[in-house]
Amino acid sequence: MIRRILVPVDFSDPSLQALDYAIEFGRRFKPELVVLHVLEPIYYPGPPDMYGPGYDMGLVYRELERAAREQLSRVAAPLQKKRLTVRTLLCVGTASHAIVDTAKRLKADLIIMSTHGRTGLSHVLMGSVAERVVRIATCPVLTVRGQKLGRRRTRGSIGRAPQRTRRVARGGRTPERAGAAHRRAGG
Repeated sequence: MIRRILVPVDFSDPSLQALDYAIEFGRRFKPELVVLHVLEPIYYPGPPDMYGPGYDMGLVYRELERAAREQLSRVAAPLQKKRLTVRTLLCVGTASHAIVDTAKRLKADLIIMSTHGRTGLSHVLMGSVAERVVRIATCPVLTVRGQKLGRRRTRGSIGRAPQRTRRVARGGRTPERAGAAHRRAGG
């Protein structure tokens, strides 16, 4: 029985698609959805006054935290209107460790998160949070390959299954129609 699903989000399209997937996946179990955002610590080289007099790094960080809480509220509101059990959390730390620690602390039954699909040099340099979570988590982790959307999501799309697109073969036919035509032709 799945009672609690942890869904880490960074507010990108792929992470919000993973949230949509978690909603659909959990529909049968009616779990609590825990939407987590992790603020990574900011490290700046040099002394604090290097960036100019009166530059307050604490103020910058508090503004980032305020903006993240506001975004979490915007993500949760439509889900709560649909009578889903939703909790939002904001943590500070390294993303992969914060996700795994939160899952342990909350006794999450499952983590559903997106991958951004980085490959090559980008993957080597930036690594993969999802990959690290899969390696160190003590509960099952379901990763959802994020799709880059042509336009920004609207708030109304959260909680709705992503629309499926059909591939079109040569001649404007879908694969199903192309196969049927091929069978009729004796192929």
